Amino acid sequence: MPVNAIADRYRRHADSFERTVAAARPDQWNDPSPCAKWTARDVVDHVIMMHGAMLTPLDRTLTPPPADALGAFRAARADVTALLDDPEAAATECRTPTGTMTAAQHVDQVLTDDLILHGWDLAMALGRDATMDQAEVERLWAANTAVPAETMAQFRTPGAFGPGIEVFGPEVPVDASASLQDRLLGFIGRDPRWTRRSP
Repeated sequence: MPVNAIADRYRRHADSFERTVAAARPDQWNDPSPCAKWTARDVVDHVIMMHGAMLTPLDRTLTPPPADALGAFRAARADVTALLDDPEAAATECRTPTGTMTAAQHVDQVLTDDLILHGWDLAMALGRDATMDQAEVERLWAANTAVPAETMAQFRTPGAFGPGIEVFGPEVPVDASASLQDRLLGFIGRDPRWTRRSP
């Protein structure tokens, strides 16, 4: 995929994630999320951490962020946007846990997908509309269900790709007649029936 298309997709989903962060009330940041043991703020902090992971292969680091979640996310996305807007940096080949790819491809395959999936987590935690883009749901379903079983087992192993990194949780059974979004969520280890009252 051309770098400009990757950048456009990243910006579109970063915009959506940012809108959700901006809509949070200050008293909601300690609310639970569908990610076990993570609060709403933990979801944002994880996404910011993954922004930093995109910079590491290029010997770049995140700009020191402000304390608030919205400011911290905006600072992190500015750093990744700068990477994508730099043709040399975007085309730099990086070694990743799933093979060698350009920095831009790394952003597309890891970070943009994180924004979509963790965008659902954050929206659910905050009681917002958590409907995902249908085209992205179809893309993510096709891509993830095509992953070989051995690799998927790694994805479901906490820490397999670094400390604190858990790609997917154990699969959650979902009825075959459920929407594709719900089936995707179950496949990656989310309970689509989760509610804000869940423990």
